[in-house]
Amino acid sequence: MTTLAWKLARLQAMGPEEIVWRVWQATRARLESFGLGAAHRPPAPEPRASKAWLPDLPRAFDASRYVAAAERILSGHFDVFALSNANLGFPPDWNRDPQTGIRAPMSFGKTLNYRDERLVGNIKYLWEQNRHLELVTLAQAYHLTGEMRYAEGARRLLESWIAQCPYPSGPNWASSLEQALRLTNWAFSWHLLGGECSPLFLTIAGSQFRRRWLDAVYQHQHFIAGYLSRYSSANNHLLGEFMGLFIGAVTWPLWTGSGTWCEAAQRGLETEALKQNAEDGVNREQATWYQHEVADMMLLAGLIGRANGRDFSQAYWKRFEAMLEFIASIMDVSGHVPLFGDADDALIGCFSGEAEFKVFQSLLATGAVLFKRPDFKAKAGRFDDKSRWLLGDAAALEFAALPAEAGRPLPVRRAFPQGGIYILGDAFETEDEIRIVADTAPLGYLSIAAHGHSDALSFTLSVGGRELLIDPGTYVYHTKRNWRDYFRGTSAHNTLRVDGLDQSVSGGNFLWLRHAKARCASFESGPGFDRLVGTHDGYLRLPLGVQHRRELVFHKAERRLEVTDQLVGQGRHQVELFWHFSEVCEVALEGNRLIARHGPIVLTMVGPDGLNARWVRGSVDSPAGWVSRRFDVLEPTTTALWSGTVDAGQALCSVLTLERGKWKRT
Repeated sequence: MTTLAWKLARLQAMGPEEIVWRVWQATRARLESFGLGAAHRPPAPEPRASKAWLPDLPRAFDASRYVAAAERILSGHFDVFALSNANLGFPPDWNRDPQTGIRAPMSFGKTLNYRDERLVGNIKYLWEQNRHLELVTLAQAYHLTGEMRYAEGARRLLESWIAQCPYPSGPNWASSLEQALRLTNWAFSWHLLGGECSPLFLTIAGSQFRRRWLDAVYQHQHFIAGYLSRYSSANNHLLGEFMGLFIGAVTWPLWTGSGTWCEAAQRGLETEALKQNAEDGVNREQATWYQHEVADMMLLAGLIGRANGRDFSQAYWKRFEAMLEFIASIMDVSGHVPLFGDADDALIGCFSGEAEFKVFQSLLATGAVLFKRPDFKAKAGRFDDKSRWLLGDAAALEFAALPAEAGRPLPVRRAFPQGGIYILGDAFETEDEIRIVADTAPLGYLSIAAHGHSDALSFTLSVGGRELLIDPGTYVYHTKRNWRDYFRGTSAHNTLRVDGLDQSVSGGNFLWLRHAKARCASFESGPGFDRLVGTHDGYLRLPLGVQHRRELVFHKAERRLEVTDQLVGQGRHQVELFWHFSEVCEVALEGNRLIARHGPIVLTMVGPDGLNARWVRGSVDSPAGWVSRRFDVLEPTTTALWSGTVDAGQALCSVLTLERGKWKRT
């Protein structure tokens, strides 16, 4: 899509007030490019102290993990998405995309077109290393060992960044969210390095370094406060910006404007946390990974605020707890979470040095201690390093002291009506578990629904913690437009596509122009069966408009799921019914009958009469048959589809049966 076409499409998602505001923002950026209103010369910091997130920072870790990670960083080796152990040098070239090698120009950051791959390369890769998660690792290694080489490594990293990325030029001064995430990692590193008493600041040269670092802190906060994401962009970006501004102002209350920044950011965090997350705990972006990221933003800001006498409201913490309940409910007995919506593998902070670290289980471990929740403990499985870093050494004992709830099924919330997610199945939290997570949710949040996928009425299925039907994930963001369109599109989800069109209309990589409106018509759960009926109106835009109605009925005794799809409206339509299987499944298709095996689990599917069945695996020319469990990483998998022409009103019935006695795990 050309820049002009994207701008025209983007305008369609704006109201008059937003257009006026964006004109003002562009004018402000132009003025700052000439030096008017910019923070080139930050005021001198005043001597005011702040507290770390804990009075005693924890030490009961396997220090060798953090030493090994720090040594790898000092040797110039970094992990950046699909680039594993890439030799970028230490310090790296901060303005060079490590994937393509393209070095972004050092023009004024707010007017730099970071969406242009020819200009900046893959901006996700460039920005990722500039978030300074590695700085936290170096600071952790220093905190655990006391060895100055790690603290000096942190200083070198910061000095090089400040020298290579002068305010406000280049790609690292283009996005307020990037400033906020970097500032957050700076704040945690500041305390791990000793805060105001850090040995890095004791000499004259150290004092000069401290002033350069604090000048950069001030510039980050000034930038964020001036360029907050508003109106149709006020999604997780805005909440993250408030997080960074709040953490920065609390950690460094050193300037006249610090109090104003702190109060405004805390109000914004309170407001956005309740606005962006429904009362039932579902993040309104309808993207599971962002459920985790937003929860992390709320957690980090909350802990630092609480330690410094600026705690958040009971409603804020209650909403955070509800978000963890949602995670626990959609997570199967083996810890799998559906890949609904966008996912970019981003972490707010890299606290854990464990190879087995899992983001969702970590949140539940932290929540188990914060809210005294044995059910969260059971789902988390263990108390991980990140939880220890955030809550302290004593929290591990509190976690261990929570009752195990052994022998009793955990309470599983089945319905999330505001978030549009419903859970069908049986024998939850046991080896016999069958968990179906179904989506009758809105496309996404606000008018652009940036991170939503065109996946209305899709669902995932796991048995005994073994995935059978999956959501294939995301793969890419700013690059490879045909792949971006595929993974966001309807054909990459376990649902029905009509006349070859997505349910919703895309206007760009993070923009939907027309939103399919989905809703739950009814949901019931009983001892014999679970039943869900949902509809969406995405295809009413067709000349012969139709609604898609889907009914799921799971018969518990028979271990049978009946899926009935129907087009409500008029005319004849081409339909495609997609089923995406886990990459470890063995799939065979015999006429209208499909058999999928995952270890001892056997799923037999009989598709609708009158439709033609086929399967595809790893198709490149027309993307199909893929799963992406990590950002920018693809694996082939099997996608089965039934297709044909049907009359509106015709019932399309698919029957999925799990063979008795096959689902006990071995």
